[in-house]
Amino acid sequence: MNSQEEKQISFKEQRVRKASIVYYSRPDIQKAIAEFSKDRECIPRYFEGFGKRPDAIQYPSEVFELAKKGATSFHCSEELWNNPLDISTGMSEQQANQLRKGWDLLIDIDTKWFDYSKLAANAVIKVLNNHGVKNIGVKFSGSKGWHILVPWKAFPKEIGGELTKNMFPELPRKIVSYIRFKAEEELKNSLTEDFYRQIKSANIKRGIKCNSCKNIAESYSFITLSCRICRIGEQKKLPSSLKEKTTNFICPSCRNEFEVINIEEIYECKNCMIDSKTNPSTFSKTIEVDLFELLGLDIVLVSSRHLFRTPYSLHEKTALASVVINPSDINKFELKDADPFKAEIKEFNPAAKESEARELVIQALDWAKSNLSDEDKKSSFSYSGGYSGKQIKIEKINEENFPPCIKKILCGLTDGKKRALFALLNLLNFMGVDKPEIEKIIWEWNEKNNPKLRAGYIKSQLSWSFKSGKSPIMPPNCKEFYQGIGVCIPDSLCSKVKNPINYVIKKTLVKKPVRKSRK
Repeated sequence: MNSQEEKQISFKEQRVRKASIVYYSRPDIQKAIAEFSKDRECIPRYFEGFGKRPDAIQYPSEVFELAKKGATSFHCSEELWNNPLDISTGMSEQQANQLRKGWDLLIDIDTKWFDYSKLAANAVIKVLNNHGVKNIGVKFSGSKGWHILVPWKAFPKEIGGELTKNMFPELPRKIVSYIRFKAEEELKNSLTEDFYRQIKSANIKRGIKCNSCKNIAESYSFITLSCRICRIGEQKKLPSSLKEKTTNFICPSCRNEFEVINIEEIYECKNCMIDSKTNPSTFSKTIEVDLFELLGLDIVLVSSRHLFRTPYSLHEKTALASVVINPSDINKFELKDADPFKAEIKEFNPAAKESEARELVIQALDWAKSNLSDEDKKSSFSYSGGYSGKQIKIEKINEENFPPCIKKILCGLTDGKKRALFALLNLLNFMGVDKPEIEKIIWEWNEKNNPKLRAGYIKSQLSWSFKSGKSPIMPPNCKEFYQGIGVCIPDSLCSKVKNPINYVIKKTLVKKPVRKSRK
């Protein structure tokens, strides 16, 4: 970054900070943010970085006090808590359910085409209205999109004998997936020829659609390589754009180029964590544009402790306010209407009727049964997303050579057990561990879990793992995957590797150089 860029950024930050102090001094803004944040985790952002978690705003005056300390915006949770300050990172599902009192359904739409984001927002609202949901909160995101909220009061408090508050984030994800599906039908009827002409030149994703979640799948080349001299081979999974570079692959033994034996096109859904190699029927053959990926609706944002910008909070990039508007006013809304010093207070969390979203929930669950049949696979992460490389063989297992995340997993877990099982199975298989030893490790590990995974589930995953002819798959890469289940505790070696396999190799297979004795 050059000095001119630094000056521009610092000037922008300085401008936003000065505006923040004046803006958040308004009592009506303080009250609006504090009232909406009640029972929510609420975190200040200091232009670039966020404050500590958990945190909460109890009094309107705290908003201005934080602004004077440098806070430029405020972000709160979708979940409602009995006491937000009691929640903690790494808490178990049971602990979270005890603390959680409910959740709002939040739909986030954000795209570089602001006019088209209006069409997407209107399509979502029409679907909600068609299912009897009339009390809807709508606010400008502060940049180019929208936040649409269905209040917790609108949802039935019990479904099939289970408390709805404990069905987060699984149930709202199904609801958003269903809304996305129905809204795309509405959206297709409102898009003009100008829109399709515009997206032809845009850098957007087109391709094979996943039949489960309707996302566009990633395209890869599954390449089989062989060395005629050493009689060894490898299989690699690469983005399709790199398949022409396969002649650059070198045999690690003799350093000659590998010969390409076969190239197979495969598709992988990052959302469902499944691929066409093992689940060919999951992917449609029609190449099309995913309208809602294009126009900014992402179900991944429905996740535990996810934060979104509070109503009337400023946006650091635009210096505009996240103002609340009536759903009927979306089409006539302009960016100038988000001028923070002209903002008029409206209610983002409307007084919904008790259980008015019941029909929406029922329809979404019925739709999910046939359209999200791989939901269990989403939880079990049946494909890593990493490439399949050459399997290694380690004769003797030494758990001391495992990375800290795997050691933590092997101590037993309360949350994230299905994802942990997926990582363990791929690690052990890729290491060439014999089937009886893998089974022994997995069953002993499950005894340490609280609660344990069902025996039937363990057996099905072991069966899939040992499937004849299936190429070994590397475990997921480091950081995000293991952070998501609270086991990422990096040591000095972790920063030098990208995958637990690399860690094991460095610890197990790489011999330290022997110093020659001086004569």
